[in-house]
Amino acid sequence: MKKEKWLKVGIVSLLCVWILTACTQAQPQAGTKQQTNSDTQTTVATPAPNQSSKARTVITTDGEVDDMNSVIRFLLYANEMDLEGVVLTSSMYHYAGDKQAGIKPFRWTGTQWVSDMTDAYEEIYPNLSQQAEGYPTPDYIRSVTKIGNISDKGEMKKVTEGSTFLEQLFLDDDERNLYVQTWGGTNTTARALQSIEEKYKDTAEWADIQKKVSDKLVLYIILDQDDSYNNYIAKKWPNIRIINDQSNFWHFAYAWKMHTDKVNDKLQGAWNVEHIQKDHGTLLDMYALMGDGKMIDGEVAEEQRGSAEYLAKNPQYKKYDFISEGDSPSFFYLIDNGLRSMEDPSYGGWGGRFGQVSDTLYRNTVLDYDIYTKQYEAEYSLMRWFNDIQNDFAARADWAIADQYADANHNPTLTIKEGLDLTATPGQTMTLHAEGTDPDGDKLTYQWWRYFEADTYQDFKGTPEKVEPNMAGDLQLGLHQQLATGEQVDTIALAGKDTNTVSFTVPTDAQSGDTIHIIAEVQDHGKHQLKHYQRVIITVQ
Repeated sequence: MKKEKWLKVGIVSLLCVWILTACTQAQPQAGTKQQTNSDTQTTVATPAPNQSSKARTVITTDGEVDDMNSVIRFLLYANEMDLEGVVLTSSMYHYAGDKQAGIKPFRWTGTQWVSDMTDAYEEIYPNLSQQAEGYPTPDYIRSVTKIGNISDKGEMKKVTEGSTFLEQLFLDDDERNLYVQTWGGTNTTARALQSIEEKYKDTAEWADIQKKVSDKLVLYIILDQDDSYNNYIAKKWPNIRIINDQSNFWHFAYAWKMHTDKVNDKLQGAWNVEHIQKDHGTLLDMYALMGDGKMIDGEVAEEQRGSAEYLAKNPQYKKYDFISEGDSPSFFYLIDNGLRSMEDPSYGGWGGRFGQVSDTLYRNTVLDYDIYTKQYEAEYSLMRWFNDIQNDFAARADWAIADQYADANHNPTLTIKEGLDLTATPGQTMTLHAEGTDPDGDKLTYQWWRYFEADTYQDFKGTPEKVEPNMAGDLQLGLHQQLATGEQVDTIALAGKDTNTVSFTVPTDAQSGDTIHIIAEVQDHGKHQLKHYQRVIITVQ
């Protein structure tokens, strides 16, 4: 408790700019596991899976240091999604200013950094293309990188290159979901939507156009970094689907030190230097770490985390420690690694797990059981994947410098003989068989576990404890819930859980419609020990 209290005090001081502005934003709604799971049964408008294609996405970013780190990681995963564009925007924390309007720049880091990273990506593009198909060409990335509304926080009056680009994307005839990753403010997105409204509102086409756009867009918003969502999008476009991470992202950002080292093993300085930054090419050399000497043009002195002065004032960090990638969960969510997270935000995956607030709004209100703290925590739905995420990142960093396919490690694949969507009756014994293959011929091991927090079947039938917000000053960092007296978790025993065949019995008290989520993992024994997953969902009849 003393360590956590000390860390909270440190976070408050480190995030003073965020706290002064962000604490007025809407907070996640607390809810128990039992309440949230029952809510998911009535879901009517979740982002649908893209079974036959990659997730289609566009990134909007305000250029903070953690955005820059997220862009670097994203470029290594750019083959996993259909990237439609990168749009520079502003937020309440970063804006370029407008001299004519008398607005001074605030923590503005410019726009050149995206071009510099694309140039560095060009250097490693041949190597990445040796490792996997589907990487976009550097020239393509340049062609879809645009500058949006950057002059002020929430500014959405101006029609910009970026807003016009988004407008065209929103109106195109591609019927797939378009995931708008929102790493800064929503203002350029709002401007694009307002332009559409202005062109069509008084026409006979308006109802069809509004439905077309609303049916296509999914905004994955990291916090609410300006007021354009609440003031415009939510009011004028209420049927656009929203996944809003209000607090979990902090734990892959500036609050990561609050965790046990068992979660943070691969966020430490020595690991970062060896596996990510050092000797991995120009792009990875740009990846910012604590006290690494990298200074960011336009950033205020107290936020220059690469400086020796910053380390001296913040001794909880060591040189080369992880800084932040608070925006990366928005594309972790889109990586098809077998966890099926895009089918329903309440399923959970590398991007975290979300509860339904309304027909079109999901927030990180659901809680997973933290095996280290022995309590339910909203943020653990993201933290539980850290080691897997970082191992995968390290392998991709190796791809950047590998001239030949054989010079790097690659993820295994996994299939389940019985299928992924099964039915069963109460008391029935289920047996599942997993078959993994590895492109590098590495030895494979298996692990099965029940993602019981995502189930609608309830282990505990009693009254749960109250969900409490975890606060640092006025800033919410998570939601916590203690176990109730007599409460048991994960009560379904899995036989053979460390083999390729698992058996278990559906509880006799399971009700018709209850779901049970079983996760199969296959892990190779090559460098960085990479994984692939499959989620099997059993529905009780």
